[in-house]
Amino acid sequence: MKIAHLIALTATALSLSACFTLPAGPAGPQGATGDTGSRGVSGYTGATGGTGATGATGATGATGYTGATGAAGGAGATGGTGATGDTGATGNTGDTGAKGATGAKGTTGGGTVVVIPPRQ
Repeated sequence: MKIAHLIALTATALSLSACFTLPAGPAGPQGATGDTGSRGVSGYTGATGGTGATGATGATGATGYTGATGAAGGAGATGGTGATGDTGATGNTGDTGAKGATGAKGTTGGGTVVVIPPRQ
């Protein structure tokens, strides 16, 4: 329990210390320059290997035979022409109807005559 209180107190103090800003103090003296370490020895570069031998060229294969051409087929027979059909019979003409009779002629009276043009 005591350790938990110490941790909480330390965390609170650190968080509050970040809220305050103070001016920087004077610069301290410059430190001495350190020695340079010794330089290592370079390794030996190996010799270059020789070039390998070139392989031989392979033999060329033989050419195959060409097959024979097949025979051409014969022409088919031509079909015959079909028969022509007969012409059908002509139909009868119908009778003409009877002519109607003309109506009787009317008489002219002594009054005014009105002429009505025919309908179109």
